[in-house]
Amino acid sequence: MSKILERIKTLGIDLPPPGSAAAYVMAVTTGNTVFLSGHIAKRDGKPWVGKLGQDMDTNTGKAAARAIAIDLIATLQDHLGSLDKIKRIVKVMGLVNSTAQYTEQHLVMNGCSELLLEIFGDAGKHARSAFGVAQIPLGACVEIELIAEI
Repeated sequence: MSKILERIKTLGIDLPPPGSAAAYVMAVTTGNTVFLSGHIAKRDGKPWVGKLGQDMDTNTGKAAARAIAIDLIATLQDHLGSLDKIKRIVKVMGLVNSTAQYTEQHLVMNGCSELLLEIFGDAGKHARSAFGVAQIPLGACVEIELIAEI
């Protein structure tokens, strides 16, 4: 078993089956870089719907971002065959479905960033952007995309 998968199991995380897409793919490799499509927050296999600052608080949004990180890792595992091929997580971009007054998008995204650090160690340190947006497909509360070096 890979070192990264062992760490994931130690954290009590089971990777879900990778998601699928219709008119695009979930992952593309060019050279030594892997680009993951945006993954929306899901709970119990369905879109995790909500708007931060309206019907969802920051801690719940952070939990949603953590759940997305698990889905992103599952996509990487499926695409690469082994998470040990990852040299570093390069960039994470998060879109947070939020009201115009909500200003804690960065704290929501910590749910993803902290788990990536926990799993990949120093290789999980990444650049990041966090944006508040008016809506995300299917009403999801958070969407995250990721770039990794292999």
